[in-house]
Amino acid sequence: MKRYLILFLLSFQGLLAQVQFEARVSKTTLGLNERLRIDFVMNIDGDNFAQPSFDGFRIIAGPSQQVSQSWINGKTSFEKSYSYFLLPNQKGNLVIKQAMIEYNGQIYKTQPIKINVTGATEQPRDPNDYQVSADDNLYLVADISNTNPYINQPITVVYKLYFNNIGITGFKELSKPKYNDFWNQNIDIKQLVAEEGMFKGEQYRYVVLRKTVLYPQKSGKLIIEPLSLDIGVQLPTNRRDYYGRVQLVDDNKRVSAGTKMINVKPLPEAGKPEDFTGAVGKFDFKVIPSKTTLKNGESLDLVLSAAGTGNLKLFTLPKPEVPNALEMYDAVHSEKVNTPLSGMNGKISDSYTIVPQYKGDYIIKPMHFSYFDLGTGTYKTVSSSEIKISVLDGPSQTAETQDTTSTGKNKIEPTEQFKYIDLNTKLAAREEPVFFGSNKFYGLLFLPFLLLPIIVLFKKKKEAIDSDVFGNRIKMNNKLAKKYLSEAKKQISNKEPFYVALEKAMHNFLKAKLHIETSEMSKDNIQELLLSRKAKPEVVNDFIALTENCEIARYAPSSSATIQHDFDKAVAIISELEKQI
Repeated sequence: MKRYLILFLLSFQGLLAQVQFEARVSKTTLGLNERLRIDFVMNIDGDNFAQPSFDGFRIIAGPSQQVSQSWINGKTSFEKSYSYFLLPNQKGNLVIKQAMIEYNGQIYKTQPIKINVTGATEQPRDPNDYQVSADDNLYLVADISNTNPYINQPITVVYKLYFNNIGITGFKELSKPKYNDFWNQNIDIKQLVAEEGMFKGEQYRYVVLRKTVLYPQKSGKLIIEPLSLDIGVQLPTNRRDYYGRVQLVDDNKRVSAGTKMINVKPLPEAGKPEDFTGAVGKFDFKVIPSKTTLKNGESLDLVLSAAGTGNLKLFTLPKPEVPNALEMYDAVHSEKVNTPLSGMNGKISDSYTIVPQYKGDYIIKPMHFSYFDLGTGTYKTVSSSEIKISVLDGPSQTAETQDTTSTGKNKIEPTEQFKYIDLNTKLAAREEPVFFGSNKFYGLLFLPFLLLPIIVLFKKKKEAIDSDVFGNRIKMNNKLAKKYLSEAKKQISNKEPFYVALEKAMHNFLKAKLHIETSEMSKDNIQELLLSRKAKPEVVNDFIALTENCEIARYAPSSSATIQHDFDKAVAIISELEKQI
């Protein structure tokens, strides 16, 4: 009995110590010029880590995340930590407040830590010793080609890192620039090359880190949130080594390109055509039929195309109007568009298949395509020629079919005036049978005893399901994926809510199938995990491309056909991954 009591107490103690989340510091007393390391350590894989405000300190490095897991003698140990290096801004007794994580729906916090900051400590050094400062020799600049564009006029943002008299050992992004209300596309930089140029009236070296083409989607003052970097630098000193070479000191420096404001002008209302769909640039519009003379059973392709420079991916082409005797199918859209630093150029086209129903001559009216010309600041309209289609043979149109095709209405057949009389009658007895001693009586009498084992089994099954935390999380993610996929289908006529729901559905599908958390959902990690589960590379690439396209598609104009296509593609990709993994 004593042995069982000890085992019970040990297991109870293990439950109490199941979740540990604490803050550890390298020291509790330090000088004003000394660094402090703080680690937030947990023994579970918590989500939504929230760092404290670090009042009185400046973050000079971090956060860096580390995860370790080991199995020793059948026991599993797990540790996850977020590390920071801090530099105090003031003397006195400072307090590092609580950090927070979320795990299984509960919030866990660390204890506050008191730090005593004294005056700067003396560090023995040569009085003639000095080193170059990174503050005056390192700058991150965002060069913007135009800060006052029209809606859908391309502008470019080029991020350059200027440096002088120091060395660069590497860098990492602390925050990526955000282009809300812009259509954007990054231009790949295959290799970083240092060049020389003038900056602030002096000769500097610089590296182009990022190039982005932006198309503003609404007028007014739009904000470009900054790019921030943590850069490893080597600072020269006046000390030299045994061979006479200048000694370098390694350090880190945080730089930011700063917030930029773009004042976007609306397109002028004066002279705006009624059929204007948002095309901005300079375009050539053509309407070309594959043939104009047909025989019975033949079809033709009517191709509408716009070629030139401008926002080719952000507007729709006009739709042709054809006589009702010509059956026209939905368009097949194609794009051959390049996006260099100067903006989009290329060609888009819609191809319609037309099948005649009767012989005769038919006219396709001229079509008009309007765009705003940035060169002249005016609207221009390009019109196509009238197209005559001759159908040589086939059935002729009668007066009845002529009326049907011209009005587009079908003839309504008269409905039945009467229904058949129901021949299957059900007769009921006039006198009710005696309840006591009947089968119904004994059934109700023994029903509780029959249900008791079922209730016990159901309760045990429910307890087993409730205790399976990992399995419940997978089921919850599956439900969320289905919920958001269903929500996306409901919002298919509303672009932004549709793409938000679609992105959430695909993320929750990954969580359910790959058993990962939000913090692990990087592009490389997802690709590696899916391929390790025997998923086909082309399906994986389609999945990643579609998730990345959801963010862009929220702000880009799109037709209902495009949204429907994205929904069908998401369902197909999820179905394929379901089969493969």
